[in-house]
Amino acid sequence: MAEENRNRFFEEKQYVLESLHAKESWRLFRILAEFVEGFEVLPRVYPGVTIFGSARTKPEHPDYQKAYELGKLLVKAGFSVITGGGPGVMEAANKGASEAGGYSVGLNIRLPFEQEPNPYANVKLEFRYFFVRKVMLAKYSVAFVFFPGGFGTMDEMFEILTLVQTKKIRPVPIVLVEKNFWKPLYSWFTKTLIPNQKISDADLNIFTIIDEPQEIVNYIKERLWI
Repeated sequence: MAEENRNRFFEEKQYVLESLHAKESWRLFRILAEFVEGFEVLPRVYPGVTIFGSARTKPEHPDYQKAYELGKLLVKAGFSVITGGGPGVMEAANKGASEAGGYSVGLNIRLPFEQEPNPYANVKLEFRYFFVRKVMLAKYSVAFVFFPGGFGTMDEMFEILTLVQTKKIRPVPIVLVEKNFWKPLYSWFTKTLIPNQKISDADLNIFTIIDEPQEIVNYIKERLWI
């Protein structure tokens, strides 16, 4: 009986491994297809500025109004506007860019809740995989703007900061919007990370904090010598 159970176990293990191999191969093709579509569609939107922020921000919120204004100003300054394609801050920025007559790019992620694509993107792609979408949000951007947001916004912000810090991408303008929101995090950087030698003083120069849309556009243009 023991030998029979042992043989059955190894037969089942082999079946599972074969099934996994087949699934992983098809997953690889899906990943490659998402990269190929992005590489084919997005070069025409360069140079872009990617705007991140909460999907939960309502149209009456000041952040929404500010993102809308920033989207318009960036298009007028010669940039495309790229967002994650969802509601909230992303919708506001896409709306401003679209109404200004520029490329309004929405790179939506398929989620079981919350993330429905907004109607203001005139260049749209949808992704299954977060990491592919992150590449596309960054690859054709010359600057990044982060409005207040939750885990997703924080994740994207720290990844961009890390890529610049480790010189995996060139230094680019990185702007955090809303001093009152980011001040506690900045304080933690200065009072905890730096004294404990987790980051250096120079790392704080990777980004800046600006509140006004026109000042953000001016900062980006100055840093890019446009």
